Amino acid sequence: MKSKATLKIGSEKIKIGDTKDIHLKISETYTGVPIQIPIRVYRAKEPGPTVFITAAVHGDELTGVGIIRELFSNPLTLIKGTLICIPVVNIFGFENHSRYLPDRRDLNRCFPGTESGTLGSRLSYHLFEEVIKKCDFGIDLHSAASCRTNFPQIRANFNISKAQKLGFAFGCELVINNKGHENSLRERASAENCPTILYEAGETLKFEPGVVDLGIRGVKNILKHLNMIKGDPLLPLYQTEINKSKWIRSNNGGILRFSVHPGDLVKKDDVIAECENLFFQKAETINAPFDGIVLGMTTLPAVKPGEPICHIGIPSVSMEEIRRKIKKEPETLHRKVQTQLKTNIKLHKKK
Repeated sequence: MKSKATLKIGSEKIKIGDTKDIHLKISETYTGVPIQIPIRVYRAKEPGPTVFITAAVHGDELTGVGIIRELFSNPLTLIKGTLICIPVVNIFGFENHSRYLPDRRDLNRCFPGTESGTLGSRLSYHLFEEVIKKCDFGIDLHSAASCRTNFPQIRANFNISKAQKLGFAFGCELVINNKGHENSLRERASAENCPTILYEAGETLKFEPGVVDLGIRGVKNILKHLNMIKGDPLLPLYQTEINKSKWIRSNNGGILRFSVHPGDLVKKDDVIAECENLFFQKAETINAPFDGIVLGMTTLPAVKPGEPICHIGIPSVSMEEIRRKIKKEPETLHRKVQTQLKTNIKLHKKK
């Protein structure tokens, strides 16, 4: 464990047993005024793991901001270790409702950064030096990209056994074996002996109730798994690895009439959507290429050839077993999330 009697972040010192709000300087405005990111640190009286939670690495992905704020509103009682919460990492994008930094760079491609590099590189450097390198585990909270939605899922690099265990401990139904970009926060933190997982759920620019509730439960599950708070983890009816997935793309331009929602189970050749022109003349029917689960999909009904429509993953658990468990107890939090996400997709009504 990397915890010490006194944790130092920037110029602030946080002692064992303290809870403290601090602001870490990461840049300056055009007028030379400091730009800071807010951080809250919880420290138990007993030593234990140090865990970070980050949100809004992409400035328009607000799911994680909502999760961390809810954690703040119902303070955690840590029995061991340290929890470092950073509700907004990309403060530049957050202020402008933008995924990117002002120079159009993706912050999640800038880690671990350098002290004298680009704007994003410097931000990444300060975060890495002051927080990430002092942690044992990490949880990075994300949403789908603009004009897309994701059914709640965890992404973890299964080549790192601690990350794989952490991924399943979070408590999502879907755990995707996925190595992130080499300069992403998740991969660079894991390379610093800080196994980190990524929660992907919902849309940009929204606090979606079920998605936030599931994220809160997941964070608490991780802390229970690490014996940092009391209680038993709350897990879903089933969990499955996703080792293979594919984005289904349109071959034509037109308007989509969807037949599936996020989280749906589909069989090979099931209709995903129909693409039509403005006069309802069908250009093509898009079918599922294999049995799987809808991981995510576009929320934008207008497409051009080659644009993504639906992301389907192949579960390691049999589809029949999944169907049985869902049918046995349909009113779980995961199913409630699916019901809420359905409101973002207009389903084609079959005649």
